[in-house]
Amino acid sequence: MITLALIRHAAHGLVGHTIVGRAPGVHLSPEGVRQAQTLAGRLAGSAIAALYTSPLERATETAAAIGARLGLEASVAEELNEIDFGAWTGRTVAELDQIEAWRQFNVFRSSAQIPDGETMLAVQTRVLRLARRLTAAHPGRTVALVSHGDVIKAALAHYLGVHLDLFQRIEIAPASVSLVQLGPYGPKVLLVNGSAAERLANAADA
Repeated sequence: MITLALIRHAAHGLVGHTIVGRAPGVHLSPEGVRQAQTLAGRLAGSAIAALYTSPLERATETAAAIGARLGLEASVAEELNEIDFGAWTGRTVAELDQIEAWRQFNVFRSSAQIPDGETMLAVQTRVLRLARRLTAAHPGRTVALVSHGDVIKAALAHYLGVHLDLFQRIEIAPASVSLVQLGPYGPKVLLVNGSAAERLANAADA
């Protein structure tokens, strides 16, 4: 058994405006730094045994704040990386809303293809592969994973039995925590999009 704390990175200045994807150099905004510090404070004292992060700056900076409070060093896991948005990287949401392929991508995530990018199914497959690896590496422990909104949604969709075409029903805010317990009788989703991370210790013991 393992408990996964799925943490979305804190805010950056382009959230909700531009598809930054895997573009380098996107750091936490001042508000994001405050969010990361607040989250780290709420996680202080929790039973997190290991910390993994996406390689992108906004994730590693969030993980660094958490690790500093927990006395943990974050390990980079490529499986937690943002979706490869290919040709859409750097485009604004307003621009993309005029493109039929973008609209189709947001309705049919199970089959739509990003131009020169990654499929949602590939994203889901890689994050679930990481979960299996961590279950073997950290049995009976709680592990924190700092990633990106759609990556976390993809994992939660699987554990909740939600079709990928419906995964936009799952809301994952910056600096939120979602908890999944993986046991011998299948997954238990203990928390989704939690802002009160102090619930972690109690939920992980459920």
